[in-house]
Amino acid sequence: MRDIKVASRYAKSLLLMSIDENILEEVYNDMKLVNSTCIENRELTLLLKSPIVKADKKNAILAEIFNKKVSIISSAFISIILSKKREGILPDIANSFIEAYKIHNNITTASVTTAVPLTKDQKTVIIALIKKQGKSNVELQEVVNEEVIGGMVLRIGDKQIDESIKKKLTNLEMEFDDNLFIKEY
Repeated sequence: MRDIKVASRYAKSLLLMSIDENILEEVYNDMKLVNSTCIENRELTLLLKSPIVKADKKNAILAEIFNKKVSIISSAFISIILSKKREGILPDIANSFIEAYKIHNNITTASVTTAVPLTKDQKTVIIALIKKQGKSNVELQEVVNEEVIGGMVLRIGDKQIDESIKKKLTNLEMEFDDNLFIKEY
């Protein structure tokens, strides 16, 4: 819990600095890169959290990975994180920055899970429906999961609408289990 608060503070300061320097989009793309790199490479995340690996070694590794791919501000920020011995929460900082960026730009993330990929028209309809609810900017994340069989599961924040065939079959099965016409012995 404490690390999340610290990560949020670092992310907020990076957000404010990038707004002041007028490079918000560039830093946002850098933090998306850092976040995706840490998600895809569990070994990197474990290395950053490891107390055994020396700070200069971590600095060299991060410099090798990110220096040519991120802006000077992001590179300097990563160096500051290393100097403060907070490299273990770098993935959390990147994630917190992405969330802070979305809040700053009033972007709502919606996740749609379907059995088959959505068509462009279906995506447009879903985004339009979400915008009707008062959301101005919508980022749609599409997840394909054959287990839903059909229909869709829509998640916006902590709200979920499950209109999948799998859910309907599960509900129907529960109704048959509670049949009032069959005596249970």
